[in-house]
Amino acid sequence: MKKTMDDEQPSVFASGYLLFRRTGTLQFLLMQHADRWDLPKGHVDPGETIPQAAQRELREETGIPIDAVWTDPDFAFISKYWVEKRKPNDQTSAKRALKQLTIYLGLLLRPVELECTEHLGYRWWNWSPPHRIQTQTIDPLLEQVAQHLEAHPEIRNRAGW
Repeated sequence: MKKTMDDEQPSVFASGYLLFRRTGTLQFLLMQHADRWDLPKGHVDPGETIPQAAQRELREETGIPIDAVWTDPDFAFISKYWVEKRKPNDQTSAKRALKQLTIYLGLLLRPVELECTEHLGYRWWNWSPPHRIQTQTIDPLLEQVAQHLEAHPEIRNRAGW
């Protein structure tokens, strides 16, 4: 019998940020890979909490210090999906693992020069939902953020729009 996401607990955890800035228009940050756009995110290290991993990954991948970011205390986007997981020391053997990704919503509090360390580049995208960028993670996240912002005008006020 094939396992479903409801039958199994995640064994791989990752977290990151959807980061917004206001520069005349509201924009969000995505990182450029060779074949796709993605969020600043990564795997949770041993002994690290999910929020700590998100903060570390944001700093490592963009150079943005966490004190330059306001994090929405009422938002966390959680998605689960199957990934191929390689066993350590055995490059030919792979098995599926359930991955849980947690994304936090942040607002850049001040201008910061980005230092792109792990990606080909980055782009600030204008906020104009609905967006069609990447169907597995980015699009559902942006849809949920749009609903969250509509329901919480105080966040829109904080961001200045």
